[in-house]
Amino acid sequence: MKMQMAEIAKALNTTCEGDNQTVITSVAFDSRKITDGGLFVPLEGERDGHEFIASAINNGASATLWKKGHPNKPEDIAVIEVDDPLAAMQELARYYLRKVNPTVVGITGSNGKTTTKDMIAAVLSKRFNVHKTQANFNNEIGVPMTILEMKPNTEILVLEMGMDRPGQLHHLSELTHPDVAVITMIGEAHIEFFGSRDKIADAKMEITDFLREDGEFIFNGDEPLLQERAEKLDQAKATFGFRDEDTVHATGFKSYMHHATFTVNDSEQKFSIPMIGKHNVSNAMAAISVGRHFGESDEEIASSLSNFTPTANRMEWEKGDAGESIMSDIYNSNPTAVRAVLTSFGQVEVKDTGRRIAVLGDMLELGKNSPELHAGLEDTLDPQIINEVYLYGSEMKNLYDALQDKYEPEHLHYYTQEQTDRMIDDLKNDIKSDDIVVLKGSHGMHLENVLARLR
Repeated sequence: MKMQMAEIAKALNTTCEGDNQTVITSVAFDSRKITDGGLFVPLEGERDGHEFIASAINNGASATLWKKGHPNKPEDIAVIEVDDPLAAMQELARYYLRKVNPTVVGITGSNGKTTTKDMIAAVLSKRFNVHKTQANFNNEIGVPMTILEMKPNTEILVLEMGMDRPGQLHHLSELTHPDVAVITMIGEAHIEFFGSRDKIADAKMEITDFLREDGEFIFNGDEPLLQERAEKLDQAKATFGFRDEDTVHATGFKSYMHHATFTVNDSEQKFSIPMIGKHNVSNAMAAISVGRHFGESDEEIASSLSNFTPTANRMEWEKGDAGESIMSDIYNSNPTAVRAVLTSFGQVEVKDTGRRIAVLGDMLELGKNSPELHAGLEDTLDPQIINEVYLYGSEMKNLYDALQDKYEPEHLHYYTQEQTDRMIDDLKNDIKSDDIVVLKGSHGMHLENVLARLR
């Protein structure tokens, strides 16, 4: 972005104190990430961002938003006083979005939204100037930041939109007015706050609340909860999945160690993605659907999907100290995601002397159903397929108990979070060079520390 403070003040329906000709080239709420020409947005959370104004100025801030009445207002840079800096940043993002006027693709879902976002951006980048959400910067702070970071020549804006409470996606949809809305699937993520998958589906559908009248809703047709709700929409609709009834559905699927291949119902084109698993093929079919919406040929789409770069820690292969291969999928976790990852992992071939070893950490934010949902993973684990199981965290004790009759004691291991070092030592003593290992757990379990030690 590039705007004078006078324009920013006008967009926010207020005035600028100081030099209103100051040119702003970036926006940041983290004072450590401010650069020359930056506008600092002091947000109030665990710490009050206003406390870091000196750091922001030292790092090059040219201006700041400032909450009205907050003490110690700076005098040596341009200032715009506002009632709420976050709301003001969102309003500025709304203005800048209208100014640049890209086509907006919004993506949400309980699982797969980051990977799908990366796939869609790769597919569209061959013919269009595309800006996408970085990492999973997908909430009421991340979405406006993503908007404000796009270049003026952006033609398509690909936005990941997350939610952990009702109304959040409604707000993000109202902010962005998507031309295309995508829902990857409905799972149990954040069920602690919603109580049921029905209510999660209701909240996910909020992404369509401000879908443009001539827009398109692209969704997982294998999910009855989405099918029921989609019937109420007047906009164009397309589905993807594995049922014959889906607009785009897989007709062939093979998963290898580092990639998966598939075909779809209405094309002779063979597709390949640098990730494994049926669930990632589903994500790819969402990207195919979006690519076709924008007039991409299947050949172009296939080329883009085969070379796209997924965000880190999404089924990413690493090499361990003993020479073993480690699949890292440690950003987040819920029962649907764990089942998908374990199923895919179980299909990866190992050498005759090798074993499949699963390291599973607690799935967080599952609420009162957490014990049952953890224990319910028992049917996904087979000692003939996944030979060793390491369970980590208080909630995983439920799965440990459920597996007692399935696994011999020497192949089933349980550790509390206080026993992290012991678990890592046991793993390092157990793992051999021909083994393959999967790490899966919620981010709060910090399995990245286990991964670092194994590497």
